[in-house]
Amino acid sequence: MTPQTRAEKCASLMIAKDAASSGLGMRITQITPGCATLQMAVRPDMLNGHSICHGGYIFTLADSAFAFACNTYNQRTVAQQNQITYVQSAQLGEVLVATATETSRTGRSGTYSVTITGQEGRTIALFHGLSRTIKGQHFPEAIT
Repeated sequence: MTPQTRAEKCASLMIAKDAASSGLGMRITQITPGCATLQMAVRPDMLNGHSICHGGYIFTLADSAFAFACNTYNQRTVAQQNQITYVQSAQLGEVLVATATETSRTGRSGTYSVTITGQEGRTIALFHGLSRTIKGQHFPEAIT
């Protein structure tokens, strides 16, 4: 199995069970080993009291992209620590894009950066996550 095929299979299995991401209208637009890109449109029920996208939804989009990126190796991996910096607000109807990229992966730990952009590529938020590999695989496969 190629690394790309493995990444795609892991993403397919995960999204099928991910009611949170699916329920918010997120969709995976790209997956490669250590990287994932997800999109989500800002809906009326995602707005806060300032009529802008609630930061929790932006965080959730970033966290989901992070999760898909760090689970591309067929080793179950979870978040150990996350941090987000909000740069600009997101507006109703705007399609947000979260691009997660692996910056380091050693042993059971990984570090990932996620950039969330809005219309015309403007930066909405910057997210950094630390992952931890736990026991188990997404599908049976010999670990190499």
